[in-house]
Amino acid sequence: MATITSKVPGMQTFYTDLPPMLDLPGTGKDPERIDFLTMPILRGEQTIVSHGNAPWPFRNHSYLAYFDGCFWCMWSHGRRQEDYPEQHVAYSTSPDGLVWSESKPIVGPSKRKDFRYIARGLWVHDRRLLALASHDESYDAAGQKKLFGPSLELLAFVWNPATCQWNELGVVFKDAINNFPPHPLPGGEWIMVCRDHKLNLFTLKGGRNSPLEWTPQPLQSYTAIPGYLPTEPVPLTLPDKRLLCLFRDGAHSKRIFRAVSADEGRSWSQPEKTNFPDATAKFFPLRTSRGFYVLVSNANPAPLQRVPLCLSVSKDGVTYTRMARLSVPASPEDYLPREGARKARGFQYPHMVEVNGSLFVVYSRNMTTIEVINVSLDEVERLQRSKG
Repeated sequence: MATITSKVPGMQTFYTDLPPMLDLPGTGKDPERIDFLTMPILRGEQTIVSHGNAPWPFRNHSYLAYFDGCFWCMWSHGRRQEDYPEQHVAYSTSPDGLVWSESKPIVGPSKRKDFRYIARGLWVHDRRLLALASHDESYDAAGQKKLFGPSLELLAFVWNPATCQWNELGVVFKDAINNFPPHPLPGGEWIMVCRDHKLNLFTLKGGRNSPLEWTPQPLQSYTAIPGYLPTEPVPLTLPDKRLLCLFRDGAHSKRIFRAVSADEGRSWSQPEKTNFPDATAKFFPLRTSRGFYVLVSNANPAPLQRVPLCLSVSKDGVTYTRMARLSVPASPEDYLPREGARKARGFQYPHMVEVNGSLFVVYSRNMTTIEVINVSLDEVERLQRSKG
């Protein structure tokens, strides 16, 4: 590996030779040859968690966890498009991931004028269930909606089983918003990749003794690579204990970017553009109990839509050799652009957990309905063994 000087003060990054991220039967390493209409379909059971109705039609930023023999789902809950004032965080529970309880608030609308909460994930820490949510201003000084405000902070709420209520635990970190719950490191600590209110990326390491104790480390400046806008990062541990971080590209290259760390996040390879297609949307990777890796994403790079929802499979977490559609039913309106919004319709911001031999994938349909689909690992392994 060759050492280079980073534009982030005090950091060095490294070049690392990795094989292509995508290599599929029939289409090989060329993502433009993928036919998303005729690709394999993974069978599964699909259900609705919460459907938006007036006066609270907005639903997005959904997450799943399995805790104390029960499925838990949380999401951002609002009056209109995402991240406006009065947006707060709701949750629902299920004994089987199929039948869900009536939704209730984790935290209601902010008491501060023009502030909003954004759901940031469920985290099982030291036998307690935590819900993470960011809190900041919705508008800038000119009255325009923005991401993010200078008061940005990441908060933790803890579930109290005795009272069946969520209690605020405290500030996880100031001027930080994560993308997914903390990821466990081989050494016993946890890591999150975050953004500050100026959209600079950094990691938080810690959480071993307390969910409120973290050490920040710069990761990669948004201005370090011309034409590249890294956002919504998610780390994953590879079989050799290295960390692989995947990035959505806000500059709309329609490709996933990636970087590698061999020292638990203290230094990273120079982020590189992969051949893995992406609709410029949020995605989530997971290592299953059977050793192989799965990635749920909007892999179709077609403009102004996030359809279909795809699951890709990799033996090593680096190169994905199978890709299929999840059997999520779609309607013509799922393919239309959203009026007055900067994002497409379709299946938004997936997250997943593995429970009892199945993958449970949560997503938002058109940012109005939270849905879950489960797919057995046996079904995924059949895809992995297939010839195309």
